[in-house]
Amino acid sequence: MDGTAVLSALEERMAEPTARGLAAAVGRAVADGVLAAEDRLPPIRTVAAQLGLSPTTVSAAWAVLARAGTVHTAGRRGTVVTAHRAGPQRYRRAVGAHTPFALDLSGGTPDPELLPDLTAALRRVRPPLTPASYLDDPVLPELAALLRADWPFAAGRLTVVDGAMDALAQIVAAHLRFGDRVAVEQPAFPPLLDLLDAAGVAPVPVRIDERGPVPGELASAVRAGVRAVFLQPRAQNPTGASLTPDRLAELAAVLQAGDALLVEDDSAGPIATTPALSLGSALPERTLHVRSYSKSHGPDLRLAAIGGPAALVDPLVERRFLGQGWTSRLLQALLVDLLTHAPSLHAVARARRTYARRRTTVAGELARLGVDVWRGDGINMWLPVRDEAAALLLLATRGIGAAPGGPFQLGSSDRPHLRVTVGLVASGHREVAAALADAAAAGARPAPPR
Repeated sequence: MDGTAVLSALEERMAEPTARGLAAAVGRAVADGVLAAEDRLPPIRTVAAQLGLSPTTVSAAWAVLARAGTVHTAGRRGTVVTAHRAGPQRYRRAVGAHTPFALDLSGGTPDPELLPDLTAALRRVRPPLTPASYLDDPVLPELAALLRADWPFAAGRLTVVDGAMDALAQIVAAHLRFGDRVAVEQPAFPPLLDLLDAAGVAPVPVRIDERGPVPGELASAVRAGVRAVFLQPRAQNPTGASLTPDRLAELAAVLQAGDALLVEDDSAGPIATTPALSLGSALPERTLHVRSYSKSHGPDLRLAAIGGPAALVDPLVERRFLGQGWTSRLLQALLVDLLTHAPSLHAVARARRTYARRRTTVAGELARLGVDVWRGDGINMWLPVRDEAAALLLLATRGIGAAPGGPFQLGSSDRPHLRVTVGLVASGHREVAAALADAAAAGARPAPPR
């Protein structure tokens, strides 16, 4: 398509003279088939002059489209429409390696030995009755009652979806638009960053400390007009950070100033030792809380619950009725059994204690060796290193796998890190800690001679 036709197509589809409006217009032109793979977009100044925009606005729109995988820079050819959408690029970089390790601490997955016995539970569970209509309530009443009894705030509506990432994908699709800006933790969970890129949503990093997002940095994001805030309230992946009551109150005060949607991903759920705190206790009208049962009861369940006000949850339910409709009632019945059967409850409690002990032991050994890490919560640890590649290589020579920290971070960082799933260190804690300490120092330049 020639440049004049491209500009005409964009002008017809641009609803507002902003970077988001222009990016959305390009996205619609691609979806309509007007722009095809390898079509070249006109130069920035040409677009700006024709559409009455500043070159800065057009450049910002192109940046949004590039993050979403809609366009890419092709050297002298300029900016062209890409042939494919963005996929889980960061996630693959973080955990996509298939090198066999004697001890693989890269995946962020729970210890299979600490999960409840699903085989026995399957024998106990009777399949639920067939729904009277495909538009029935998507949550089993007995599961809804259990969720409400343990929810961190009074949720107006609850629904169940196919895992935490399905929950986040549904929320992004229903409540955000192409070109929106949202606040995310720094470091953040790579699949979330991939999801935002694919949706054309721009992440704004908010640094965290051991108590969660730093209030001053969140305040800057709110002033910048973010449409949503994504955070993990406890056992944050990758750092293990958890909100405290004081920090929760500080963040709530900051967020009062705007109207951003608040999305909480409680991915650790029942294996976390930290209490389940939620901004929904202060801002219930705009908080969506997601709780996953993958790490506590088994990744194959693919179950997570979403709770919040009806105005925010109902669009998710309605949207799912256009696709999968509901999450398997058989799996929901299985979760009900696991949440009420005494041996299963004991198994989860044992896992919670065991993960805490493993994390504390490794952190203590690292401290003894001069490596400071956040004590935190959950199964992951954020290990500061001098050189990411050198640290990974050294650990590989010891038969240990870890995840590179780069995919978890937006932009540059003060110091590289590795994510280490210490919840899988069942024995040999001192030896593992020694290897991690050596990895932390790997790549250091030798001291100059005196």
